Amino acid sequence: MTPPGATSDTSDESVLLTVEDGVGVVTLNRPARLNAMDTAMQHALPARLAEAADREDVRVIVLTGAGRGFCAGADLGVLTGLGEGDEVVMPGRDFLIARTIAKPVIAAVNGPCAGIGMVFALACDLRFSTPEAKFGTGFARRGLVAEQGLAWLLSKLVGAGAAMDLLLTSRVIDGSEAHGLGMVDQLHSESALLPAALDYARTLAAGSSAVSMGVIKWQLQKAQETTLWQALDDADEITKRSLAGRDFVEIGSTLTREATPTYPPIPPGRLGDEPPLHLIPPTSSTARSPS
Repeated sequence: MTPPGATSDTSDESVLLTVEDGVGVVTLNRPARLNAMDTAMQHALPARLAEAADREDVRVIVLTGAGRGFCAGADLGVLTGLGEGDEVVMPGRDFLIARTIAKPVIAAVNGPCAGIGMVFALACDLRFSTPEAKFGTGFARRGLVAEQGLAWLLSKLVGAGAAMDLLLTSRVIDGSEAHGLGMVDQLHSESALLPAALDYARTLAAGSSAVSMGVIKWQLQKAQETTLWQALDDADEITKRSLAGRDFVEIGSTLTREATPTYPPIPPGRLGDEPPLHLIPPTSSTARSPS
């Protein structure tokens, strides 16, 4: 399942990054352990995603697992000793970095996706899966709670009742049921899963403005937390900037139906609480104008 392309040069092989055709593929790479998270992966995954976010040649990111699994949760070795007086240092927002990246992030769930693996998948913008892939929370069964914002992420996708059921029972569901609940967006066979995710990502990378995709991602995320009227106010502010911005004025406004647009990369930056006006560049003429 490891995709082709240019591999990022690093000595840490627990998470890989390959880049091709505008798509960065981040691969969890502990196949013998179904990509269960160990200490190395705990640090490498946020770093790899940040690297893909900051590369100009990456417009869309696909997150997947090597071998037969996506991520089977935390390796039990990571948890050993935490209940015996060791200091627990939580990762904060590191595992939710996908939500701050101003690029679409697609999870290709190719096998078991449990515990912290579900956090990784649900923090992405879209999820592709096989019908047979297994999803499970597992926390209540082990005497734990919904970690890393999973209660929020899950309930936003499947509703409070279904989220309560999955969290309280720790029952395992397959990709088909996850799709029916709204947790998974597309189903594909095992052999077609990664090609389908890559084809979708390449289509976005080739035909959509990177700036538009990043700002729309912020709008959709913000819509989960605010009112219609605040969303309208935010849209008005952003729309005024985009109508005078580089991508629309110099490319989009004269684009014919048959043409394939060639948009520049999105400027560097992360998504935060405020409208991402900093990600919408001015026109070239405006940028050259004296202040």
